[in-house]
Amino acid sequence: MANDLQFSYYFVNDGSKDGTLQVLREVSQAYPNVHYLSFSRNFGKEAGLLAGLEAADGDLVTVMDADLQDPPELLKEMYAKIQEGYDVVGTRRSDRKGEPAIRSFFAKTFYWLINKVSDTEMVDGARDFRLMTRQVVQAILQMHEVNRFSKGLFSWVGFKVTYVAYENQERVAGETSWSFWSLLRYSIDGFINFSEVPLKLATWSGALAFVISLVSILFIIIRKITVGGSVAGWPSLVSIILFIGGIQLLALGIIGNYIAKIFLETKKRPVYIVKERG
Repeated sequence: MANDLQFSYYFVNDGSKDGTLQVLREVSQAYPNVHYLSFSRNFGKEAGLLAGLEAADGDLVTVMDADLQDPPELLKEMYAKIQEGYDVVGTRRSDRKGEPAIRSFFAKTFYWLINKVSDTEMVDGARDFRLMTRQVVQAILQMHEVNRFSKGLFSWVGFKVTYVAYENQERVAGETSWSFWSLLRYSIDGFINFSEVPLKLATWSGALAFVISLVSILFIIIRKITVGGSVAGWPSLVSIILFIGGIQLLALGIIGNYIAKIFLETKKRPVYIVKERG
């Protein structure tokens, strides 16, 4: 990279309980271009990303996880792409080496589904590690929603984007806090934040249940008129009732998720709280 470039580093301590904060204090005192923000508690990955973007003031901004799975040596190639006229240079894994097969399957399925039901295209294997111009960062910061899904936001803002592929890197130390259920909840948030298809699915399911129940009622009436006597098949009728009830509960659950998002947004709570900065 060009020798005349000036760098500033911003570390976000997301409520860690180890010695991370003390290390950041020492490093920031030793190097004037190193800064840190320490949250009052753990607010999550999305809050950390937002805090870093809000703190950074450079003409070019890059975000990177602290698990050392993002190779910083790619920045030279990413900067060259920016010089070619790209606004965003992202990174994506060319493989999922070292990742459990079941997790890879669900990840690929998620990207396939979200791209089918959303008006934004999310690249399978894309990382948060990316280099962006100031214009792109400002566009992202204009979105003030509390329930953030950065992978979707990065795609939604548009601009001229390219990707640099690299082989998956194994975590250097520790274990990820992202369990299967955490990833599942995160995926559901992505669907709710960037698609109205779940609501349409509830509508379609309700319409299907109505048609089935209407056909069942007509069948009972016609059977009564033509055959007479009581109509057999109460187990099937009970099954239909349970089927319709299940669809109603499913629809209520989907609607409830959207209402919960609206409820959280209307509170206007801050995405994060900084306890200490340096």
